[in-house]
Amino acid sequence: MPQSFAVIYRLADPQDWLRAQETGTFVSADLAAEGFIHFSEARQVQGAADRHCRGRGPMVLLAVEEARLEVKVVRENTSGGTDLFPHVYGPVPVAAIAWSREVPMDPDGRIRVGDL
Repeated sequence: MPQSFAVIYRLADPQDWLRAQETGTFVSADLAAEGFIHFSEARQVQGAADRHCRGRGPMVLLAVEEARLEVKVVRENTSGGTDLFPHVYGPVPVAAIAWSREVPMDPDGRIRVGDL
């Protein structure tokens, strides 16, 4: 999918995505718990899926146009590694989501994101 804008990605629980479509705003439990929503750059998505989504069932991959967000996006390291991850400090309007797709779980419990 050719893109001329900065895109960040979120593997979302299908219920959170359904609720976002109903309300017009995507939020997740990490926003309430930590004050921001965890996102990934394209090169980071599969690693995040392997670390945080294994065995959780199918997920929904959201592609968010960073320029369409009205809240702060900060690239930070909160895990102790060296990689910086985009953190969105507020709700994400559904209008900022360029596309979404279901990402099924393999029989071994792994979410395979595929090409972005």
